[in-house]
This record gives sequence, C-alpha cells and structure tokens, in this order.
Amino acid sequence: MSGLRFVASRGEALRGELRVPGDKSVSHRAIMLASLAEGRSTISGFLEGEDTLATAAAFRAMGVRIESAADGVKIVDGVGLHGLRAPAADLDCGNAGTGMRLLAGVLAGQSFDSQLIGDESLSRRPMRRVTEPLGRMGARILTTSAGTPPLCISGGQRLQGIHYSTPVASAQVKSAVLLAGLYATGETTVVEPHPTRDYTERMLQAFGWKVEHREGFARLTGGGQLTAREIEVPADFSSAAFFIVAASVIPGSELLLRDVGVHPRRTGLLSALTLMGADIQIENARQRQGEPIADVRVRSARLRGVAVPERLVADMIDEMPALFVAAALAEGDTIISGAAELRVKESDRIATMAAGLGRLGVSIEERPDGAVIRGGTLNGGVVESHADHRIAMSFAIAGQLSKNDVEILDCDNVATSFPGFDQLARQSGFGLVSSRA
Repeated sequence: MSGLRFVASRGEALRGELRVPGDKSVSHRAIMLASLAEGRSTISGFLEGEDTLATAAAFRAMGVRIESAADGVKIVDGVGLHGLRAPAADLDCGNAGTGMRLLAGVLAGQSFDSQLIGDESLSRRPMRRVTEPLGRMGARILTTSAGTPPLCISGGQRLQGIHYSTPVASAQVKSAVLLAGLYATGETTVVEPHPTRDYTERMLQAFGWKVEHREGFARLTGGGQLTAREIEVPADFSSAAFFIVAASVIPGSELLLRDVGVHPRRTGLLSALTLMGADIQIENARQRQGEPIADVRVRSARLRGVAVPERLVADMIDEMPALFVAAALAEGDTIISGAAELRVKESDRIATMAAGLGRLGVSIEERPDGAVIRGGTLNGGVVESHADHRIAMSFAIAGQLSKNDVEILDCDNVATSFPGFDQLARQSGFGLVSSRA
C-alpha cells in the first residue's frame, strides 16, 4: 500500500519530560476569532498541523492577513465581524471536522456565497447536525443528499437568534450555532443533554464578547464586537493522551508532560485510567486565558479492566482509541458503552479498533455503542488505520508491548493533529520506524 506507514516494536521505558504540540481545538478557535476581531492578535503555541493550517488558509482566502512570526506563533490582523471578503475558490477544510462545522457558523452570517469542501474522509462525515440548527436561524446551506459535504452556503441571509436544544451533545454543533449567533438578531441559546467543552465560550469572552454559560448551557446576544488580544495555546490533551497511556502500560516508565490543557470536559481519560489503577498526578495547576493547564506526571502501573462509566465517555471521545489499547493490556474485561459517536469520526473507530486489535490477538466483542475488551497478550501483525490519525497513534502504543512488530498502514493523516509524532515518540523511548511504501 502506498503512503506513510509505521512499524512499532518494543522500545524502552518512557522517561523524562516532554511537551506535545498546541491544542487543536483552541488553535482553530483562536485563528477564527482573531480573524473576526478588531486589531492585531498574537497567537503563541499554535498547532502547526494540517487541520489548523487549513482553517488559517481559509481565512487568508477571505482577506485576513495571517503571518507566521515563528514556529507556533501567528500574528493575525483581524478584519472585524463584517470585514471578510468572498473567496475566489472553494474553502478546503482538509480533514478538519471542527474547522468545517465552525466555519459553517461563521459563513452563515456573511454577505457572500461560499462553499466548504474536505478530503475523502471529511466528505463522508455528517453535517446535518450543524446545518439543521443553522437553517432554523435563517441560514441557507446545501449538502449532499446524504447530509455530507460539500457545504454550499448562501450569503446575504438575515439570521435570527434561536433557543436550541441539541439532540446530540457536541461542542462543534454548539460552537457553530454560537458563532452564527454573533451575526444574528437577538439572543442565541444552546442547551445540551450533557455538558460539552466550552472552548468557544471561553475564547469569545477572552476576545471581549459577553457570554453567559454553565454546564450544558450557553447564551449570547448578537451585534457586538470582538477585540484583538494575545492568546497562549496550551499543549493538546488529546495528543498528550497517547503518551499518558503509553507511560501507564510500559513497565518502568515515568513521564512528565508539560503545560497540558486539562479542561474538565476534555480529561475523561484520566478518570477512566485512574479507575483502572493508573498512577497519574496533576502538578502545577494554573490558568491561561481562562483555560486550565497543568503538568501531568505518569508512572507505569498494572491496569485492571473496568466498566467505564458512561458519564465519562463524552469527555474522552477523541481518546477512546488509546483507551481501547490500554484495555487490551489490562487484566480482565473492560466494558465501553455509550460511545456510538465513535462510529462517525474520521473512521468508524469502534469497527476499526475492533478489527485491528483482533488482528493482534485480542479478544474483543464489538457492540453498537462500544465494545467488551478482554485484556491479554498482543501478538503483533499488520493493522489498517483507515487514514485515521488517532487510530494510527494508538496502535503505535500497542507495538511497544506486542510479542512481534505491529505494522500500521495509511498513517499520512497523523500530521493533521500531531506533526512530528513519530520523532517525539522515538525521543521518549518508543520503538517506532516510519517509512513510505
């Protein structure tokens, strides 16, 4: 098979300290709000990944000046809420579901027509969960008959604030509605069945917009102004998660991860691993622009299987592939339920993880909304990532404790969220080789 592949094999205990790249969710929102603000903003710690760079490119295409002062530092000359210009071509979001869904909210309020496209994976992902509430606000957005991209957005629509109860707990849906609410007349309120991450609400407040929010609830009024500011992006928890799991399961490991974003709606993995017996400590807890950050120290421990509480699932949906690997290396059965959202991520992550772990010799029962994983010995083998970056990185962990090498196919998309993953993994002690077929 062509493309990038990883070969993961037994390495060393993970020791020392490291800092993973900047938070992808915060980086997306920082670029968007800085572009829509009045004045010049400086963003440090920006994730230089393909997903976030696609978002930056979209705003450049709409007339925003975005300069790279150094690696991870972006200087953005905002054009204000109504200063964007019609792009000369379709706006390509690449693999970024966050970028596309949030951009739909912004573009719904513009005076010009636009079209959002993505790569093959993104073009299969559901968008009606966003286009439906935006349509209630007065937006006109066309999708394919299956409700997937491209998104054809008509400009010049008058938006009206709505009270929207989301059928699915999704920070992306909430954020798209709130961003459209910036352009709407009156109040826009979002109520969720379960609390989700409030990055957008916190970032809007950082840029000077009044937002009322608490768990499961957010409200703002349109017609205001965003004011430029300096933003420091914390290290991405989802990227740190691969090293947290690896250090937990590789004997003799002790690893300190610096400046990690520990937003309470993001760190369900820490709670799940702790229930499994992991040795994890939060150190030097502090805040940066309203975002909680900390250093995370992880020591290896013997993990045991548990029934993962469903209340944790929404707070660890992106980290589930890594948890599957931890479960495969734990003693006893781990039961995961309430995770049907995994079916509509970059790949069907339940099916992909079940197939891959099965190839490595793990006993796993796939269920509609999760799986039952029986911990044991990993034998090694060839697994398919289906171009899903989190699947690829999770199987790299599995290779560290497999009897034989684990070959992981189709790893190009790792760069979408974690550029330099393979180099950082090797530096920390992973046995990992990357090559192109």
